[in-house]
Amino acid sequence: MRYTLSKGIENNADAIKIREKVFVEEQGFHDEFDEIDKTAWHIIVYENERPLATGRLYVDNDTPHIGRVAVLRSERGRQFGKLIIAVLEKKARDMGYTKTELSAQLRVVEFYEKLGYVAEGDIYLNEDYPHIKMVKYTD
Repeated sequence: MRYTLSKGIENNADAIKIREKVFVEEQGFHDEFDEIDKTAWHIIVYENERPLATGRLYVDNDTPHIGRVAVLRSERGRQFGKLIIAVLEKKARDMGYTKTELSAQLRVVEFYEKLGYVAEGDIYLNEDYPHIKMVKYTD
C-alpha cells in the first residue's frame, strides 16, 4: 500500500473517480466538486496501483478542514479512512495548525469520534444529508 499527497485536483484523476463512485453514484450527491478542489491537498491511497480511497485538506479562515473522505465500498473496514485522517492531520500540523475541522455525515460521526473529533453546533443538511461540524485539537 502507498499513498500520494499533492495539491490541486487537476493532477488527481484517481481522486475524482473515487469521489464520483462514492458520493455521486452511491450516495446521490450532485454538487461533489467545487472551487476548493483546485487548491486543496488531495490524498489518494493505492494498493497494487489500484486507487482505493481519497480525502482532501484545505484552509479556510485560518482553519484547516478535512473533507471528501471516501473509501470504495469493497475496501471499507480496512483502516484506509483512519490513514487518510492521520496523513491530513499531519499535513495540517506541518503547516503550523493545532486544530482541524470537518463536516461529518451523521452516519459516520462515531468513526470520527474514535479518532478524537468532537461534534460542535447544530445538525445541518448538505444536499438532504444530515451533517455536523466536528473539531479536533492536536499537539
